[in-house]
Amino acid sequence: MTNFRPTFWPTVFSLPALLICLALGAWQIERLFWKQDLIARRDAAVAAAPAPVPKTLAEARGMEYRHVSNEGSYLYDKEIFLGATSDAGGQGYQVLTPLLEPGGRVVFVNRGYIPAELKDSARRPAAQIPGTVHVQGLLRLPPTARPNWFLPDNRPDLNYWFWVDLPAMAAADNLDRVAPFYIDADATPNPGGWPKGGVTRLTLPNNHLQYAITWFSLAIALIVIYVLFHRRNAGVG
Repeated sequence: MTNFRPTFWPTVFSLPALLICLALGAWQIERLFWKQDLIARRDAAVAAAPAPVPKTLAEARGMEYRHVSNEGSYLYDKEIFLGATSDAGGQGYQVLTPLLEPGGRVVFVNRGYIPAELKDSARRPAAQIPGTVHVQGLLRLPPTARPNWFLPDNRPDLNYWFWVDLPAMAAADNLDRVAPFYIDADATPNPGGWPKGGVTRLTLPNNHLQYAITWFSLAIALIVIYVLFHRRNAGVG
């Protein structure tokens, strides 16, 4: 290494690239710990004993993904349709039906997936259960804003929704006293087979460790190439 002499332009280009690789690797390590904590909290909520639905948003924030139960009557004429695909890739909807509690509050229930051709409720009459129903599922909190910038705007005029926006859904249905959370119904079969519940995906991908290894490996490779380049040039000189 006695002949190692850094040169200007290779250093100018290599140093920022090295810092970027190291920064991205460190960021992925932070994301790894964040994701592990998120997975642990979700698993704990899912494993907790079932509970009644909360009364307030503050209470609901500590219960997301916990199993809850509720009773009321479905308002089938006010179904909301959230664009979705089946596990096989078919186009369809998730059906969010308002559940009117005995006290007058409304809780939206995601009853599950239906194929596009069953959007008309007349095609699934068996699922229109009259009277009081008992609902079980996972408590969910809606996003506070559009989850991703590339999602289109919701279309209340077409009753076609790309993401859950409970205030807008309540306005579209002319509903008052709507709870600030919703329930993803479990996979208990509905009469007639549709909708198919249990649509919540509980498995979270966690690839941050391999991303971090990739960025740190690129940083090491850059250092090796930088050193070998200068040693070779020093030998030629």
